[in-house]
Amino acid sequence: MGLDLTIRDLKVTSPRGRDILSVPQLDIAAGSLVGIAGPSGAGKSTLLYALAGMLEAKGCIVWNDTDLLTLREEQRTAFRASHIGMIFQDFLLFEELSAAANASLTSLYRPRAQRAGIRQRAAERLAALGLKEPDRSVASYSGGERQRVAIARALSANAPVLLADEPTASLDRAAADKLITDLVALARTSGTTLIAVSHDQHLIDRMDRVLTVSDGKIVEPRGQAA
Repeated sequence: MGLDLTIRDLKVTSPRGRDILSVPQLDIAAGSLVGIAGPSGAGKSTLLYALAGMLEAKGCIVWNDTDLLTLREEQRTAFRASHIGMIFQDFLLFEELSAAANASLTSLYRPRAQRAGIRQRAAERLAALGLKEPDRSVASYSGGERQRVAIARALSANAPVLLADEPTASLDRAAADKLITDLVALARTSGTTLIAVSHDQHLIDRMDRVLTVSDGKIVEPRGQAA
């Protein structure tokens, strides 16, 4: 179900023209679980947001046969809505809505025929992640529960790609470990391509492959596929 990723000559520059990310070549197979590690400010989140088509960049970012950097902004938005689930570090949930409403939010932007399916999958993802009261407002949820709602939202649209930015950053160790186990299991079960930026070594250790970003460049341990 996941998508292959091919990157060639990717560059993201600052408004003053300084290179803040440079990736000459990167290939990730569909269904892979990839961790992105490295120090703060190295360019990890920049890479993640570039992969989602949320940053202006030069080069090629190709998901299967679609090069994001050849698309107009509205086309990138449409591609992201259909193919990429995002887990943000600060959750980005609507406090006044229930867990179920937040998790099925993407249904509002899909054709009517697809909405019931998204709502059903949202309910299933919430249940699989251990949230037993989906009608409660997320304002009453703990940090770990909120992050599970955010993951359910990202997965409810059946997106073949899941991009996660520090998904365990706000959680205590026990909650983080439970979330990692659930996230990895759901990704593997669905064949999703998962790319996660994290400082959490527990999460990084569960990935198939680890990329380290340093000073805007990718360094990969020996023995791993390029």
